[in-house]
Amino acid sequence: MSIAANIAQVQAEIAAACARADRAPAGVTLVAVSKTHPPAAILQAVEAGLRHFGENRVEESETKIPATIAQTDEPLIWHMIGHIQSRKAKQIPPLYQVVHSVDTLKLAAKLSQQLTAAADTLDVLLETNVSGEASKAGFAAAGWHTDPAIRERLLAEIGQIVALPGLNVRGLMTMAPIVADAAQTRPIFADLRQLRDLLADSLHHPLPDLSMGMTDDYPVAIEEGATIVRIGRAIFGERQTER
Repeated sequence: MSIAANIAQVQAEIAAACARADRAPAGVTLVAVSKTHPPAAILQAVEAGLRHFGENRVEESETKIPATIAQTDEPLIWHMIGHIQSRKAKQIPPLYQVVHSVDTLKLAAKLSQQLTAAADTLDVLLETNVSGEASKAGFAAAGWHTDPAIRERLLAEIGQIVALPGLNVRGLMTMAPIVADAAQTRPIFADLRQLRDLLADSLHHPLPDLSMGMTDDYPVAIEEGATIVRIGRAIFGERQTER
């Protein structure tokens, strides 16, 4: 299938999931994860109507984003979805409009410094590990329902981040475990939504966005409240060799 046909299929799945959850499809942003794929593939997605694209490596983005922008007049929104080393914080604001992977107070502070110096702002989401998987990055949140110490630590750290200048904290992001049946991810997504609600209420700060759901589980994520889904393989096919 072509990239355009793949996008149409994904959009149909998004609409179906929204219908099951009594939600409007307009409330879900589709981010096409274009990491390892060339500008030509991204431009096909642009022709099919997409405007949001996700990358995970600064080194790749530094050449690919300008190359893509130079070939279209459409305003594109670039999302950083990969891990960010603190020493590379200064490279983030010039490239991306949204960052999904702020996972430490240290990184948030470094981004804030860069943004303040440039009199700029950046939309960010806080990567949160609600599953407890050791392989997953993010703020450690497994067990927050039952452990007051975990809740207090999260409230303290995220409260400090929300107060940092230059950062527009929009919500939370998570990655669910890889499972055989996508329905098994439902408790993870529900957990993130409930944690978001607690943080927004306790910190008196709106957190409208939940970035959760990828190719294998995005319909379930939408049913549980995702406002952003990150879809790569279902749009572009298998990932190309990492560069």
